[in-house]
Amino acid sequence: MELLNVWDYERVAAERLEAGAHGYYAGGAGDELTLRDNVAAFQRWQLRQRVLIDVSDATTATTVLGHELSMPLLVAPVAFQRVAHPDGEVGMARAAHAAGTAMCLSTLATATPAEIAETGVQRWFQLYVFRDEQMTVELIARARDAGFTAILLTVDAPVVGRRERDFRTGFTIPPEITVASLGQGGVTPAEAFAQVSDSLSWRDLESVAAQAGLPVLVKGVLTAEDARLACEHGAAGVVVSNHGGRQLDGVSATLDALPEVAEAVDGRIEVLLDGGVRRGGDVVKALALGANAVLAGRAPLWGLAVDGEAGARRVLELLRDEILVALKLTGCTSPAAVTRDRVQCRAAPLP
Repeated sequence: MELLNVWDYERVAAERLEAGAHGYYAGGAGDELTLRDNVAAFQRWQLRQRVLIDVSDATTATTVLGHELSMPLLVAPVAFQRVAHPDGEVGMARAAHAAGTAMCLSTLATATPAEIAETGVQRWFQLYVFRDEQMTVELIARARDAGFTAILLTVDAPVVGRRERDFRTGFTIPPEITVASLGQGGVTPAEAFAQVSDSLSWRDLESVAAQAGLPVLVKGVLTAEDARLACEHGAAGVVVSNHGGRQLDGVSATLDALPEVAEAVDGRIEVLLDGGVRRGGDVVKALALGANAVLAGRAPLWGLAVDGEAGARRVLELLRDEILVALKLTGCTSPAAVTRDRVQCRAAPLP
């Protein structure tokens, strides 16, 4: 049967992945309220269709941090991708390159920055600041030397969230799969996260930016207060993110937090969003509420799990096609043309 959308790939991936791996990728923290709400939030908003507008030359192309992309959707950082498929992060990078977009490589990747650079993909590096300061310095240097063009500093993980699916399955990275930054396999996610610093502060943002000599985006912002601080401390952008519902359960869905953050930023820096994106229409909703672009992690990961590089590429192509349809049907000729009047709150909840 032909797989037609992200939901189809997610269903097949659940059938193919080992229980522990699937639980790691699909699960969230606590009761998984925020995990589910990230998706549900998109149903609380409706697109406002506009007609009799010439959209014959409509395009999904956009610019993020000065780089031209085929669409306002980038591949989010996802750890341990070789657990999902042997193609791993290298296959994901090739898929993103083929789709004309950028990929963000996780600190906890099973491929090195140099391996990703060989694919030619536009690339950002997601950074956790480790307790061992020298490890962090070396990670930044490897990313810079491998031609990564931005640092995605994740700031919402001073401690790992309570991910009970991992507890139940005892999920562990197989010993034969090496986590590049740690130089070892056979670790649990909790053991990997135990090496992340819990003393990170706004001063560290400035330090990372100085070391890297690259734009730094702060990933994990959900409030106007932190958005303003990010601007004041030299961030090039913020990512409205709750770590895919995997850290603090009960916080707001990212789409709900987006307008507050975008208003506080007020165009000074770029605003991206991740969490819950499953359709091209979701991307257009996020643009209308103030995002410059979105990051998608689970969606292309399900493609990778089903069919390696080819599956990830197909998911990205499907999303790009859906974005174009949503743009045209809302009367927008480009992502930059999407304005706040293209969405409205749903009058009543779905049955």
